[in-house]
Amino acid sequence: MKGARARRRAEEEAQRQRLAAERAAREARLARRREARRKLTALVPKPIRVARQGGYLARRRRTQNGVVLILWLLVQVLAWILLSGWMARLGVFLLSIIVIPVLVTVVFDRRS
Repeated sequence: MKGARARRRAEEEAQRQRLAAERAAREARLARRREARRKLTALVPKPIRVARQGGYLARRRRTQNGVVLILWLLVQVLAWILLSGWMARLGVFLLSIIVIPVLVTVVFDRRS
């Protein structure tokens, strides 16, 4: 009886030691991987995030700029669909680039 219990206890102890050795090896691998990743990411420059304005006026201006862009794209698409000549398409493109600042100034009140 005592021999069987001692043998079982020795087997359990050996099992615990094997598990501890496996755990230590796994943790060592993870530590090496973390260290390699840290070294690699240290070489890559950190991206600089520029926070955009979050106020009411900034939001309104972004909305207005988006509307202007969508309308400009719509004019360009319609010009490509309706006009067949390249000179006419180029004329619409150049005219729209020249007219956009004027329209923005006239239509949108940017003073406030």
